[in-house]
Amino acid sequence: MKIKLLAIGRTDDRNLQALIQAYEQRLKHYIKFELEIIPDIKNSKNLSEKQQKGKEGELILKKITPTDQLILLDERGHEFRSIEFSRFLQKKMNIGIKQLVFVIGGPYGFSEEVCKKAVGKISLSKMTFSHQMVRLFIIEQIYRALTILKNEPYHHE
Repeated sequence: MKIKLLAIGRTDDRNLQALIQAYEQRLKHYIKFELEIIPDIKNSKNLSEKQQKGKEGELILKKITPTDQLILLDERGHEFRSIEFSRFLQKKMNIGIKQLVFVIGGPYGFSEEVCKKAVGKISLSKMTFSHQMVRLFIIEQIYRALTILKNEPYHHE
């Protein structure tokens, strides 16, 4: 299985970029992983919230294939403990999914079309984080889940 992370907008903070890259490198030892950045919508200040979500949704849907399983990162999604998340990933691997795609939406969330295509929503917390921080958190959690599945000493409980 391959895991892809789609995110709207680039990360400006060099410290965050370095941490994200460090975990991307770690992940390569366990699974095929790709982080793909979708550029911010130009002139978004002139768009309504619905229009912006619609345009971002079109760009997201262009990046996925019919066989991909789409999981949205959303504050109203299902919350996992790290061990539960590792089991979730294991189930996805066991059923033979070719590519699992996690998506971090724009500032207003996801369009209806993207929500219809998704097979689930995951919340990293009931708190709200910047979209740049969420990238680091989900990549680290994917890494943590894979080390749990390999019985490696990264996660302590």
